[in-house]
Amino acid sequence: MKSRRKGQEDSPGPSRSSGASDSISRLVSEVYEEAPPIERTRLLEHLMRPLGVLSLAVVANGVFSRIRFVSGWPEMQIRTEDIDVVRADDVIALVDYVQQASTEVIDGLVQLVSTSPVLTGSAAAALLITILVQRARSNRRDERGT
Repeated sequence: MKSRRKGQEDSPGPSRSSGASDSISRLVSEVYEEAPPIERTRLLEHLMRPLGVLSLAVVANGVFSRIRFVSGWPEMQIRTEDIDVVRADDVIALVDYVQQASTEVIDGLVQLVSTSPVLTGSAAAALLITILVQRARSNRRDERGT
């Protein structure tokens, strides 16, 4: 299931990201692996949309920047054949990066996953939605100061 590209090292673990962020990244990668190709493209398009080419170049050895160039500009439409090169570890790296760049995109995963009948049947998707909804509620409470 896990495979590495030439030059990739194992991540050092907890120091890489916080526990909740790491859980979200891993759950998104599980959802991605369980999803059919059309849902994989929707998921990647959602995650990649806010990032520029330079940002994408530093994630997962540039696999996403290559996909971005092939998928068109400025409107991105990832071809199903382009997702064959994306591995679970690549998705984890992408989600880790996106969590630092755009919390709105991560929060938007709730809508993306919950509106897909194919994805909602997944245990990983259900857990992901639960964690993201809890995180959003916690963030709202923190913003209100209660």
